[in-house]
Amino acid sequence: MRAYLTIFSIVAAASAMTPAFADNIDDAIKARQGFYQLVKHNAGALFGMAKGDVNYDAEKASAHANNLKALAHMNNSSVWLPGSSKEDRKGKTRALPVIWSTYPAIVEKDKAFKEATATLAASAGDGLDQLRANIGALGASCKGCHETYRAKDF
Repeated sequence: MRAYLTIFSIVAAASAMTPAFADNIDDAIKARQGFYQLVKHNAGALFGMAKGDVNYDAEKASAHANNLKALAHMNNSSVWLPGSSKEDRKGKTRALPVIWSTYPAIVEKDKAFKEATATLAASAGDGLDQLRANIGALGASCKGCHETYRAKDF
C-alpha cells in the first residue's frame, strides 16, 4: 500500500507540473533547437562522409541515417507554439512568423524531409556511392525550410 501511495504521489505531482511546462514558450524553443541539433549532428556526419571529409563507415552511415528517419517521424508539434517566432522572442530563435501562416506548404516540406530520410535509411549503409546518390535530397529538404522559414540570425 505504501508503494502505491508513493507512486500515486509522484504521478500526481508530475501531472500537476506538466501543463505549465508544456505551455512554456521558452522551453518549447529550447526543445525545438535541441531537435535540430540532433538533425544537424546526424546529417553533418553523412554530409562529411559524402564529401570525403570523413572516412565512409557503413555502420555509422546507417546509424546516422536511421536516426534522421526516426527524428523525421517524431511528432514535435508541441514545440511549435504560437508566439515562439523570432518576432515574439527576439534573440532566442530564428523561426520566422511565416511558419504559422503557411500550414499546408510547411507540411509539404516535412513530407520531403521524411522521404529523404527514409531513402537514406534504406541505402546509406550500402556503400559510399549509394550515400552520395541519395544525400542530395536530404540537403534539398533542409534548404527548402531554411530559405523560407528560418532567419539567418537571431
